[in-house]
Order: sequence, then structure tokens, then C-alpha cells
Amino acid sequence: MKRLILLGVSIVVFASCNSNTKKTNLVAANQDSPQLKESMERGKIVYEDMCITCHLPDGKGVPRAFPPLADSDYLRDNQTKSIKAAKYGMSGEIVVNGITYNSTMAPLGLSDEEVADVINYINNSWGNTIDHFVTPEKVSKL
Repeated sequence: MKRLILLGVSIVVFASCNSNTKKTNLVAANQDSPQLKESMERGKIVYEDMCITCHLPDGKGVPRAFPPLADSDYLRDNQTKSIKAAKYGMSGEIVVNGITYNSTMAPLGLSDEEVADVINYINNSWGNTIDHFVTPEKVSKL
């Protein structure tokens, strides 16, 4: 009987260690990183200069014209493509949150650091908690 209880407790402990709560806490801890905070501060400036016109101050975009960045399944599932879009622009069809967008985003002429900063800002704004810290080195490898 003691072995069954120990087994049950072990399973509960193991399951809780692999829960989404742990990942959420990890994301929250990373958001407190001074390096991320500094990157996000710089990224907010880039966003306000280059992105806000189409994607709006709340990141919700313009329906059927410019896709949302807030709560965007495309952003969550396609980090590499999103980084490339910020760096090189993008055209053609994409589906974001079940809605098809087919417009062009011109290259913005951003440096690797500016791209990393604006993606870090977007990944951690408007309720987004995308645990993917982007560095200028990661951008340059693309």
C-alpha cells in the first residue's frame, strides 16, 4: 500500500514539473531579464517608428488588410518567418488566426539589432508570451 501511495505521489510530482505552469513561469522569469527589458524598450521605439501605422498601437492590425501581431497564431508558430518578414519584408498569402491576408510588407531597412529588438517587443506585448529571445546574431544567421 505504501508503494502505491509513493507511486501516486511520484506521478503527481512528475506531472506538475512538466505542466504548462512551469513554462508560463519560465516565460515570466525571462520577461524580467534586464537584457530582454532593454531589448524590448529599443524594440518599442522601432515599432512606433516603423510598424504602428499598419499593425496599430494595440498590435491588432487592420482586419483583412494587415494581420494582427497580438495573439497571433502565425507569430507563435512561425518565428523564423516572422523574423525574416521584419528583416526582408513579405508578400503573398498567409493565414493568421483563421483569416487569410494577401498584402505586401515592404522591407523596412532595419539592422539585425533593430529586428531582434522589435521581435522581442512584439513577442512580449499585448498579452503575447512567446518564449523565444531573439538576438542580432540569430537574425544575421537568417
